[in-house]
Amino acid sequence: MKGSILRLRATKLSLILITLVCTMFLLWGWDKAPFLVSLIPQSQSLRLSPDTFIGSPMNAVSPEPKKDADNLPNSATNEASDKPEGYDKKSNGEDGENFKEKVWDASVPVDSANTSSVFTKKEKGNIPYQVKKQTCDYAKGNWVADDNRPFYSGGRCLQWLSEMWACRLTDRTDFAFEKFRWQPRDCEMEEFSGKKFLRRMRNKTLAFIGDSLGRQQYQSLMCMVSGGKLRHDVIDVGWEYGLVKARGALRPDGWAHRFTRTNTTILFYWSACLCDLQPVNPSDKNSEVAMNLDRPPAFLRRYLDRFNVIVLNTGHHWNRGKFDGNHWVMHVGGVPNLNKNVAEAKNFTIHSIVKWVDSQLPQHPKLRAVYRSLSPRHFFNGDWNSGGTCDNTNPLSKGKEVLKEESGDPAAAMAVKGTKVKYLDITALSELRDEGHMSRYTIKPRQATGQDCLHWCLPGIPDAWNEILYGQLSALGRF
Repeated sequence: MKGSILRLRATKLSLILITLVCTMFLLWGWDKAPFLVSLIPQSQSLRLSPDTFIGSPMNAVSPEPKKDADNLPNSATNEASDKPEGYDKKSNGEDGENFKEKVWDASVPVDSANTSSVFTKKEKGNIPYQVKKQTCDYAKGNWVADDNRPFYSGGRCLQWLSEMWACRLTDRTDFAFEKFRWQPRDCEMEEFSGKKFLRRMRNKTLAFIGDSLGRQQYQSLMCMVSGGKLRHDVIDVGWEYGLVKARGALRPDGWAHRFTRTNTTILFYWSACLCDLQPVNPSDKNSEVAMNLDRPPAFLRRYLDRFNVIVLNTGHHWNRGKFDGNHWVMHVGGVPNLNKNVAEAKNFTIHSIVKWVDSQLPQHPKLRAVYRSLSPRHFFNGDWNSGGTCDNTNPLSKGKEVLKEESGDPAAAMAVKGTKVKYLDITALSELRDEGHMSRYTIKPRQATGQDCLHWCLPGIPDAWNEILYGQLSALGRF
């Protein structure tokens, strides 16, 4: 019996010694023998190629326009024919002030201009869980019929909406164009909510800076946030930004309004060329005006510290007709520019303003900057001054889907590349919606025969731009 026990103990001891020896051999081999390591599958590493910024914007240009195609007549809907709106009206409405405050509540900040993480949370028992995380290219997708559109009534949102863009007040009778939403290909955008927008923008300011298409986007957002309802809690704060009507002027240089319950300010500043304009001879009212292509607008420099979101755009004033009518003379480095090519000057300016804004972002960590691409024109069978029309009323007659990789506005896409300025690429998706323009419709009969195939009916296509903007800002996380 004793012998059996001793043999069993000896066997166990041998096994332990063998195990220790094998372990030591493996550890030594792991350190010395590369072939052991090669047995483990290797993970692939991501290789990121640094984006390059064009050294001289003048190297990437478009051909000089053959005619002043965008110089709309005052008798149509040129910006100079606008009447000032009664923005000092007061209103009421709910903005969700009783909810616990949240700022842009995506949990992961995203650096890419056209990507975002989309999170859908559902309840499983009592535990919320994440069910979707996708990248989102907002520029790709398709238009989808949606009876929940529009977000507001074009006949009632007159507190913010210019009458000349409220197609419900015109002699137009078809409004099928209002019943579509943009659906990105790779993700579900968060549904726009005016209440949620105001909660997330509590104590913040969003500024649109650009031309009349920027003004349309501003008016669209004001109507979307308010639901097109009269709001007595919204006050005119234009005076805080010097946006008051000067003596003899048709309108102020912009508008600013504040939703007092959340202290949210939304404003628009008129800067058709996104560069600094200064009279060459300030004492002469007929003086030429220096377009300083390499300087941002003075308004933007002065108030940048007060902004949390800026949305920039330019494009349709870069033609000889506008230059001559406004007495604009191109300057670079404080002196007249010898290169008179308008298209090259536009591209140079877009690169210049984007580069300047990008340089300011490190000093303004709570600022988000967005550059919006060019809004397309749809003049058929001529131009604005040669019988061009946009009479189509059939939605999506040009197609409903955008799948191409390149942007419809290559100059803008190239300018934002390699910067932290986000890109709101709306050109291609808007190109499909030629039925959404003001066209020949007006409130009062006019003698002019020209059609407006540049500006959009509201509600309309600019609402989709703001939905995408809302999605992009939500994806950027806290700021």
